[in-house]
Order: sequence, then structure tokens, then C-alpha cells
Amino acid sequence: MAANGGRLGSSCRMFLGPNTVETMTGLRLTTLLTVSAAALTLAACGSAEVASPGEGDFGGGTGGGGGGGQNPPPPGTPASDCPTGFANVGLIANNTLRVCQLPQQISGALTVPLRAGTIYSISGRTEVGTDRGLDPNAPIPGSSQGILTIEPGVRIFASGGSDYLIVNRGSQIFAEGTATQPIVFTSRQNVEGTTGENSHGQWGGLVIAGRAPQANCQLTAPVTCTGTVEGTSAFYGGNTPADNSGRIRYVQIRYSGFEISSGNELQGLTLAGVGSGTTIDHVQVHNSSDDGIEIFGGNVNLRHLVITGADDDGLDTDTGWRGGAQFGIVTQRPPNATSRSAAFEFSAAPASIPLASRYVSQPKIANFTLVGRNSPTNAHTVAHFDTGTDATVINSVFTNVAGSASACLDIADADTETSLPTFTSVYMSCGISYRPGSSAARSEAVFTAGTGNTPTGASTLTAPTGTSLNNQVLTFINGANETAVTPANAPAVYPFFTATTYIGAVQNASDTWWQGWTCGLTSGANC
Repeated sequence: MAANGGRLGSSCRMFLGPNTVETMTGLRLTTLLTVSAAALTLAACGSAEVASPGEGDFGGGTGGGGGGGQNPPPPGTPASDCPTGFANVGLIANNTLRVCQLPQQISGALTVPLRAGTIYSISGRTEVGTDRGLDPNAPIPGSSQGILTIEPGVRIFASGGSDYLIVNRGSQIFAEGTATQPIVFTSRQNVEGTTGENSHGQWGGLVIAGRAPQANCQLTAPVTCTGTVEGTSAFYGGNTPADNSGRIRYVQIRYSGFEISSGNELQGLTLAGVGSGTTIDHVQVHNSSDDGIEIFGGNVNLRHLVITGADDDGLDTDTGWRGGAQFGIVTQRPPNATSRSAAFEFSAAPASIPLASRYVSQPKIANFTLVGRNSPTNAHTVAHFDTGTDATVINSVFTNVAGSASACLDIADADTETSLPTFTSVYMSCGISYRPGSSAARSEAVFTAGTGNTPTGASTLTAPTGTSLNNQVLTFINGANETAVTPANAPAVYPFFTATTYIGAVQNASDTWWQGWTCGLTSGANC
């Protein structure tokens, strides 16, 4: 089968014996990257989920795919070489892994294959394609398209803040892991085993730029609307709401985020002008030094998000995002000298444009559980909405750690109160419901204008034994108080949503969508 994968044929079968491979997410990278030959057989079968790469359709192009005929090395020893298209840059993890570096410019089709004794790296700004412009029917002359495919179980690391991966407009990424073989983007320190609960900001992150509408230049004709992605010089935006940048499924992004300059940061995952044709499903961002996920404009929809330990915001939306997100767990780290902000920070910049003319953000949120910071002051909130963002939040839980002085909700300005965000079937339980000060009255007015909401009261969230992160006990499984809330009809609010009979991210202890492919949320599943 071609290395970039076609549909899984019925003749492709394998047997994994009981001692073949240990559970991948429960071990440090130095152990879990010693992959058996049987696992490689599975990778060679390809992914049953992989479809045509879309625009440009390179078909069966293999790029650097496949193992290049390599005989799998014995467990615990490095591969002898790298696949075609990758640079051999030495060994890591006590010389147990061969480091194969991606090219900084990826044009055409490139597959990153799962191979025994192999780990991959990026160095500097690593680009998939070059910017092809905002019009898919008139690409920039001389620009190139890239299609990057990453096989399940692959690990990719970077060494510093200026190392990041960006998928440019008109190109695509297909990073599709599985529930038992997630794809992991991480730092060199994590591979070397030196990261801890408070490690963050060790490399740049993953950036995807698309051609969907955004607000930064809304007063010009949409077809000429281009913005620059925060933390990069890459362009994003256009007039293609259903733009397709590929698929990201069962992926972890660890220890990322980097401040290029004041107010100009890379996040764990940055989605800029990404269209609704793109799939983002089962993604964890762990210990980003800035936001976990930040969405700038676009119409992308997301499902099954886990954001743990972000030093700034968990999910940050800006510049006119008009998509939806359902099923999400956001757990905030305790505040330290640099930590700030909220589990949700939703904005609708640019605020310089009068609200009536502003292309405001319209995020649609369902079935999230937010566990805010254990903060000694009210400088932090669980959810913060500003600059006229017109959010719709249903079937969700806002809470924080017992004893925290942070508030649950802040409707920060009059423009946002005028936009009147909608809260329906939201259970809110913090020691302080609304951030004290000038915004408290409008926060209460907006929240209580909704239906089925519970603004105060003790939470009875429960958690599996041993669930902890960043030195605080985290709880996100519904208890009696949350179960008593009647959920709204989610698909009637936004067709992308799935109907549920409960509020919050997780119905009960039997609802384990967040287990297996994540790290840091269950005992033994270390990041």
C-alpha cells in the first residue's frame, strides 16, 4: 500500500500478542517510542479514515513515506537511517532513537511514517506549502501546495520557541492518530525526560492558516481580506467559509507556546481563518505557555477538546470566529508569577469599529466543563467575554477549585452586554459568581436572561480516583446538581452539535471519550 495511505483493504489484518506494545499514553516518550514490528505492520496498512487530500489532490504521491525498506531494529535501539525526504540529525533519548528532521519547506506530498527506533523533529519555521493567497480559484503565481500526512503513533519534537509548524493557505495537514495511538507534538525536554508539571513554553506550536472570513480587514471587500497570524508573518483569511485545511484527530500538543514579543505569541494550536471543511476532533493541548487553542476568525468546528494547564487562556477566540465547539474539558493551572486569564476568553476585535458595523465573533459552545484556577485573588475568571462577542453557550458547567477567589463569569464591557451572549442550561458554581467591580451587574443581567441556568450553589462534580494535574484536584464528571439541569436541544441551536441528555463534557464515570489518547488526566498517563 502507498505510504500516504489509501482506504484499509479487507485483506489487511494483523494480530498483536498480549506482550507486544504497552499502552502508549501512560508512558514517557523514551519508553513509548520503542515501537514493535507488529505496530509497524498496523501502520503499513494505512488509515481507514484517510480520504483524498482535497485541493490539488496529489493522489498516490509518497513523498518521504514508508520505512524505506528498513529492517526494524531491536527494541530500545535506534533505527539505522531515516526515510527518504528526512534529514538524519543524530540520536536522542540516551541514544535509543534516531532523529529524522522534516524539511523546513514541504511542497507536494510528504508522509511521516511510524517506524521503530525513530522520532521526528522540526527546526525553525517549518512550512507546509507557501501562501497560495485568499482565492482558491486564482492561486498566487509561483506558490506551492503541500500535503503533510502523519501516521498514527508518530512523535514529533522541537527544541526552542522559534521552532513551529505552519500549514499555509491552500495547503493541508492530515494528522490522524487513533484512540490508542495518538500523534504527539512535544518538546526536546519531554523526549529527554526532564519536563515536569510546571514545564511550558519549550517550542512554538502548530499553526493552521486558511481562507475563511475574518474581521481584521472587514471594511474592505471580503475577497481581498487578509490578516497576519499572531506570532508569525503568515497570512490568513479570505471568502471561503467551507475551506478545507485537512484533518487533525487524536493529537496531543505538549509544552508549547512562545512569546515572540509583548502581545505577540504562539499558542499550542492556532487556527487562523480555518474553514468548516476542516476536521478538528480529539485534540489535547497540554501546558502551553500562552493559550491552549486560539481561533482567529474562520468557520471551523471542533469536537472533543482537552486543554490542560495553559498559562494564559484555555480556549481563546478572536477576529470573528463563527463556528462551534462541542465536548470540551478545560482545566487551568494554579496561578504563578506569569499566569493569568481564563478558561474561556472570547473577543470580537477590532473594537475600534462601531459595534453595529463590527464583524463580531459568534462562537457556539456546547457540553464544556471548565475548571478554573485556584486563585487567591479575583484577577482571574473562569469565563471572560468582551468587545461585543456574541457567544452562545449551552449545556455546560463553569466551576473552580474550592476556596478559589476567582469568579465564574465576566461580561467585561457594554458592547458585549449589547450583543447579549446567550446562556442556556449552564450550571455555574464558584465562590464568586460574577467578577466584582463595574462588570458584576451586567454579568448577572446577561446570565440570568438565559433559560435553565443555575448561577450559584455547590458543585457535586466527582472524579476518578487519582485524577490530578498541576497540584490541584480536578473534577469534571457530573454529580447530582449538574444532573438535575435539563439540557437544551443542541442540534436546534447549531446543526453541528450532537444531542445529549446531560450537561457538561462528561455524562458519568462510564463516559470515557477523554481517556486513552490524552495525558495528565488519569493516574499513570503522564505527559
